Amino acid sequence: MPTRKQRRRRAKELRHEYVWEDAEGNEVDPDGAPARNSQLPSRAPGARRGREPQPPSWRRTFRRGLIFLPIMFVVISVLSKNLSLTDRMVQTALIALVFVPFSYFLDGLFWRSYQRRAARGAQSDGRRRS
Repeated sequence: MPTRKQRRRRAKELRHEYVWEDAEGNEVDPDGAPARNSQLPSRAPGARRGREPQPPSWRRTFRRGLIFLPIMFVVISVLSKNLSLTDRMVQTALIALVFVPFSYFLDGLFWRSYQRRAARGAQSDGRRRS
């Protein structure tokens, strides 16, 4: 169902009579006029393009863990002010021991989900073209 803005825009297109001109000023048939977004690649409605997930790797997961390690330490320091410095470091290490494998597991989950969607999309494209 079109949004209110889309309905208003469509009504305006039907309400006004447009004259299509080419670069030299000659009147052109609307079917022969270039599309408004002709330089943009056409996509299916609702299709989202983001970064494609990469296969899981331990190297990337450890790097992500190193990025979050100081953040985890600061959070533990703020929330547990009564702990000594060594206790805070131990707590951070324990959280990192859980975070890194869980992060690798999630990377694999996202990768497998992406692979299934890509395979389904390839199958449906094959059916449309036949």
